[in-house]
Amino acid sequence: MKKITVDKDQVAYCGLYCGACRKYLVGKCPGCHGNEKASWCKIRKCCMENGFSSCAECEDYSDVMDCKWFNNFVAKFFYFVFKSDRESCIKRIGEVGLERFAQEMTEKKQMSYKRK
Repeated sequence: MKKITVDKDQVAYCGLYCGACRKYLVGKCPGCHGNEKASWCKIRKCCMENGFSSCAECEDYSDVMDCKWFNNFVAKFFYFVFKSDRESCIKRIGEVGLERFAQEMTEKKQMSYKRK
């Protein structure tokens, strides 16, 4: 099993930190950016088409929940199952950048902020 390390390239387009995900750590997933099988992800597709590292680079990221790609069915499923607050993650990335966000998630050993 890999150790959780600070790696800004493991911040998913949607704000999750793949570097702390169990599937990534055991080698069953390459993470969002390297996952060619994730062609189903509308967020990933949008960010790749626009050259973004995450939704935080979009000019409309402050209202990310209004985005049809960010707030789609699969995203709602992740929100429910993982109790993740990806919106807060994207806002934090916008405030401190990818490197600092990756560092914070590594310190907390979390792939996302938890919704309240």
